[in-house]
Amino acid sequence: MKIVVLDSCAVTPGDLDWSGLAGLGAEVVTYPHTTDEQAAARIGDAEFAILNKVFIGDEVLRACPNLRWVGVTATGIDSLDVEACRRAGVAVANVPSYSTESVAQMTWALALELCQCPGRHDAAVRDGRWKAGPAGPYGILPAAELAGKTLGVLGFGEIGRRVAAIGQAFGMRVVSHTRTVRKEYEGLGVEFVGLDALFARADVLSLHCPATPDTKGVVNARTLALMRPGARIVNTARGALVDEAAVRDALCGGKLAGYAADVMAPEPIRADSPLLAAPNTILTPHIAWTTPEALARLSHEVCENLRAFLQGEMRNIVNG
Repeated sequence: MKIVVLDSCAVTPGDLDWSGLAGLGAEVVTYPHTTDEQAAARIGDAEFAILNKVFIGDEVLRACPNLRWVGVTATGIDSLDVEACRRAGVAVANVPSYSTESVAQMTWALALELCQCPGRHDAAVRDGRWKAGPAGPYGILPAAELAGKTLGVLGFGEIGRRVAAIGQAFGMRVVSHTRTVRKEYEGLGVEFVGLDALFARADVLSLHCPATPDTKGVVNARTLALMRPGARIVNTARGALVDEAAVRDALCGGKLAGYAADVMAPEPIRADSPLLAAPNTILTPHIAWTTPEALARLSHEVCENLRAFLQGEMRNIVNG
């Protein structure tokens, strides 16, 4: 029995702990990072593969007929062809919920930087400017108080719910648009609205839905035109949710006061991305999920998913 870990580290070597695989009685081969082109050769005759962003599709599956299970070190599964895996009889397991607290925390770190710019003020102070002087060179935005304003949450899964609760702690009203409004959402103090109403009412819009055919490009010229002047958008979900050129235009035209994102499409961000030259932006390199606490939960849960599969249990299997 052979296990191949194609992305043994998330950011730096050793930040994911794979010691949990040692007790499974298998040969374990690890690679710090793997490109799509290297995937088939590295999986080879292995029965089990663990990966993060490496694409697995029909071509790799044909080249690796022994493969039985793929563990994704993420909640999202859009980095591989899940249907192709199902057709080939390969189970795909993800890790839900491991990063909820970390991503919600990063969401508010970005939102607060858009609202009060502490990092940019810090740069100005270190350059010898105390209150006086031009804000423009530092990207300092007009401050905004959150209390009494409306937080819009697109997608109301675990992360969306946590972000909403923190918004309420700031004294914000919360509205949300989600595919399914569940009975357990009653009593949370959240108003569920249509998509257009979400954009029209949000002072701060936070994105927390997967990238599907229905949601890709949901932030576009039409929906941005619905927003209040001076609104802010935070994206810690998926870069594909956003038409980056439309966001740039809204920022340049003053419709949006700011845009902050930890995710891009594609990743890493391209040198010609419209966002790089857009004003009032904060861009981080998809790091919300990489706190030590979240990474410890992630590697532990991947190992537990595989342990369960070996015992005949379909733990966190996403493709039936």
